[in-house]
This record gives sequence, structure tokens and C-alpha cells, in this order.
Amino acid sequence: MKIASNGIRIFVEEQGQGDLPLVFLHYWGGSTRTWHHVTHALSDAYRTICMDHRGWGQSDAPEEGYGLADLAADAQGVIDALNLRRYVLVGHSMGGKVAQLLAAQQPAGLAGLVLVAPSPPQPLSMPPEARAMMTDAYTTRINVEMSINHVLTAKPLSPADREQVIQDSLRGATQAKVAWPQSTSLEDITSQVAAIKVPTIVIAGEADRVDSVDLLQRELLSRVTHARLHVVPGTGHLSMLESPEEVTRLIREFVASLP
Repeated sequence: MKIASNGIRIFVEEQGQGDLPLVFLHYWGGSTRTWHHVTHALSDAYRTICMDHRGWGQSDAPEEGYGLADLAADAQGVIDALNLRRYVLVGHSMGGKVAQLLAAQQPAGLAGLVLVAPSPPQPLSMPPEARAMMTDAYTTRINVEMSINHVLTAKPLSPADREQVIQDSLRGATQAKVAWPQSTSLEDITSQVAAIKVPTIVIAGEADRVDSVDLLQRELLSRVTHARLHVVPGTGHLSMLESPEEVTRLIREFVASLP
């Protein structure tokens, strides 16, 4: 279904039932489908709510408005439209940075925060040539396959999951593909994240070449000091596709521990 939020329509997929909804935000290049293994497994006990960021999946793709504040406002609009009075926010990579900003605003009803291979709060630092390569990462099928093989994963994906990642990456609107490497990833929210007060866990892939364990310890856990780190062995950046059982277990245990 599509929900009016922040002046556009955001595609939302729901599964399961439960008193504590889990709201999922995907990575740059993904969609609601990125989470399908995890949400399917969790839907036996929880109401899971996945949304496509603007410009990705089935959501609207306006010409502008791809900053962190825009993406956070989109998510908050969905949460408000669904009248979620208490919920857990789960964000991956770009969606993890959006989740950090939203949690730092201390919205009513937020009960917990799960950050899966999150982009840290500081600006993404890389040479200009690397940033140009990142901008082109999703322009062709060959480029997406190279990104999967050499950047995004440490474990082989199933053929179905691999094709899903390729199609989601190619489907994204050009403005959404360009915004993250050229501007949104450069935003600095280091001064805001100290305001995150809810229980928080960080799930990191041991072999993540995008947001490494060391980077997350240095740039995120040093600022959100109450957050607990969990490292998934032998896993890259797409842990919900590479090691879905472990990611599901960690989320389930965390949510069950919330007061």
C-alpha cells in the first residue's frame, strides 16, 4: 500500500501482528524486499512495517528532497499515519543514518533502535575518484554485479536474492542514486546522535567493507555510548541477506528485552 507522507506517497509493506511494531528502513540501493527474510521470520510474533525510501522501490521519486531530514520526515509521516504509539526502529546503512537522526529527535513512541551496518554519523570520507565510482555503482547491471562481488557482500547470495539486489539497484530513480554519494552521505549529524536515549543495538558484519566494525566503534559507539555492539561472523554489508537467521535472532532477543 502507499501512504501519503511529507508531500509524497511512500510504499509500505506490512506483515504479522503484535503489540510492538517494528519499522524497517533499507539501504541506498535497496527496497522493502531487502528485509524479506527477516520480516517473514519475525512476523510470527511481531507486526513488521517496511517502507521504500523516496526514489526507491515503489515510492514516489520527486526531483529533489533526498537529504537525511527529508528521509526522516518521510518515515515519521508513515509512523504517524499508521498511528504507531510504541514501536522499534530498524535501519540499515543509509537507512541506519536516517534512523539515527530520527531517534535523536526523540519522537514519541520510540521504544528501541536497531542499527544494522549503519552509516556512521560523520560525513563519508573518500577520494573524489572513489565517490565518482560510487555514483556510477547502480547505473548498469555489470556495475551492480561488481558492487555485490567486491563491496557489498562477503558471502555468496542465493540466485534469487542476488537478482533482487540487482533489480532494486537498477530500478532506483537517478536523483536518488546520485543524492547519497554526492550530498546526503556528506551530512554531519555527530552533534545530534548523543541525544539518542532509547535502548540501542548495532549489528555489524565482521567482513563489512562499507561500514566496518572498527569504523562503527570509532565513529558511532563512541557517541551513542549505551549502544551494544553485536558482530556477525564472516558477513559483509548485506547481513540481512547473507546471515538472515543471525540478524533475526539478534533483533528478536533485543525486542524481547525491552521493558
